[in-house]
Amino acid sequence: METSKTIYLGGYRTHATHLLSSQTIITDAPVDNNGKGEAFSPTDLVATSLSSCMLTIMDITAVNKGFSLKRADVTTTKVMAANPRRISEIIIDFDLSGGNYTDKQKSILENAARHCPVAKSIHPDIMVKTTFNY
Repeated sequence: METSKTIYLGGYRTHATHLLSSQTIITDAPVDNNGKGEAFSPTDLVATSLSSCMLTIMDITAVNKGFSLKRADVTTTKVMAANPRRISEIIIDFDLSGGNYTDKQKSILENAARHCPVAKSIHPDIMVKTTFNY
């Protein structure tokens, strides 16, 4: 089944529709690459997809192991390289201070995050630095 339909709007902007849910997103080229920076850039979405995937898999794994992921948030930073222009680094900083996790639960969460499908899809040349703060 097809996943999405993307339409080029001009001015370095796209409009993508998720075909199953009809949810939409706009992308814009970043300011440092001739864009307005008024929306996620495609490379922003790659980095953000990684942190979103990590959180989702952490929660699925926690439930399967008999506990729950409490209030959690993550800050994601994407670093670009110049030549060739590409993502060189993704920095992910988890704030998991909303839960009172055992050492075993922390290990389970961290392992789940590092093995999510997006993490397994990131090219090995992209450095991923992940910090878990409890």
